[in-house]
Amino acid sequence: MLETLKSLPDDAEDLKGLVALMGEEIKSLTLKVEDLQGQLAAHRKARFGSKSESLDQLAFDLQEDTEIAQAAQAQHDETGPDDDAVPSDMPAKRQHSRAPLPDHLERQTEVLSPGDACASCGGALRPVGEDVTQDLEYIPGRFIVRQIVRPRMACSCCETFAQAPLPSRPIERGRAGPGLLAHVLVGKYCDHLPLYRQSEIYAREKLDLHRSTLTDWVGRSTALLEPLAGHIGKLVRAGPAVFADDTPVKMQTGAKTGKAHTARLWSYVRDERPWCGQAPPCTWYQFSVNRKGEHPSAHLQGYKGTVHADGFTGFNGLFGDGLATEQACMVHVRRKFVDVFERDGSVIARGAIERMAMLYAVEKEARYKSPDERAALRQAKAKPVFDELEGWLKQQLPKISGKTKLAEAIRYALGRMPKARPYLENGQLELDNNICERSIRPLTLGRKNYLFMGSKGGGKAAAIAYTLIETARMNGVNPEAWLTWVLERIADHKINRIEELAPWNWTPQQASSAA
Repeated sequence: MLETLKSLPDDAEDLKGLVALMGEEIKSLTLKVEDLQGQLAAHRKARFGSKSESLDQLAFDLQEDTEIAQAAQAQHDETGPDDDAVPSDMPAKRQHSRAPLPDHLERQTEVLSPGDACASCGGALRPVGEDVTQDLEYIPGRFIVRQIVRPRMACSCCETFAQAPLPSRPIERGRAGPGLLAHVLVGKYCDHLPLYRQSEIYAREKLDLHRSTLTDWVGRSTALLEPLAGHIGKLVRAGPAVFADDTPVKMQTGAKTGKAHTARLWSYVRDERPWCGQAPPCTWYQFSVNRKGEHPSAHLQGYKGTVHADGFTGFNGLFGDGLATEQACMVHVRRKFVDVFERDGSVIARGAIERMAMLYAVEKEARYKSPDERAALRQAKAKPVFDELEGWLKQQLPKISGKTKLAEAIRYALGRMPKARPYLENGQLELDNNICERSIRPLTLGRKNYLFMGSKGGGKAAAIAYTLIETARMNGVNPEAWLTWVLERIADHKINRIEELAPWNWTPQQASSAA
């Protein structure tokens, strides 16, 4: 353009043509500048207050999830086959080496006696020795060593030996008690403490718990808890509406290379509290190595309710004749207008945001009312606003350039609003997918600390732990106390009575007992 201005034509018609050409070029450059400004604003917003850390900057090798997967497979091998537990190329099982439990830890001794009389002949029993089994347990605030003493008794008449059986433990031949296992799980998946950090914390208590030991405990614990997580998944899919979303996580492709590719954690939530439903709220997480649409289709196979989702095309396989129905998320629609308004103060974007605020004012009024009351309120107050917003956006679109971010936001809104309409008539639905987006936040906090999954098996273990911990939190239950109680008994609990271990069946008396 600058070269053209140095030699302007003398003919008026040529000048007019040049001006028109320059106008088109200026318009094109203006749109390009606007697009780049939008990208810059988005990057600044996403990265504000944080600093990226690439995988090749790590000075240590995290193999937690790989070893967790190995431990989960070992637990399955001892309790029953599961061909899908870990990949076939899983490294060989590691060898355990245990250091003695420190003498400075408090000892609590429990004596299990077979009684005073011989079960065979009724004769008196006399002590001939004893077996001492030590479990390392954790009581909030301190470690203790719980000693189970089982005297070996012999009959004075027939010399028959008698000894009380050793109670079931979460990990057979393991030293970790249920309270310590729950503490490690909650530390990693609720408090976002990688296991190497937990190992360093325990070292300050003069207790040598290597990271590899903790990974073994986590893997075996999640394998033991898998049926309970599966039960929660069934309850999620039994509701009239499911909130669905996913978030990326890094997964290592090889322990030696350090390279990683993007895997996914999927979240499915059932929460009927906004319309006073009686079912307890619960969240079910699933892990996949990619974002293909086959994964949500498999997770929600056969589901015929309503799925709250964003515009990701991978969810499209859930919808159709005889399948689930879609409820679009208006937060995603609003977010695009907010980005435009924050960047250039667009009057049209502001008008869209203000109209959506009126929809949310109705939702605030409808919260915690019955489905019929919510539907009636929406029809009376929200539907006129919704209709006016949709019509107004159609009127604004022809007035602006089709290549602008504002036009992109309007087109997205007009494409999603017809799929957002069902909430106006159904009081069991929501205007947005915020319920599920809240369930994603713990995952985003966790991945900032542990950075990536070590393997597919490690991702599966994380999904199980997140399912249990986040479901407990949704029900107002202390996840550590509840998991302690569950791990005390799940090894002997009948699978057809797994509902009894759900967090909503947790009582204050049980909490006091676990504490």
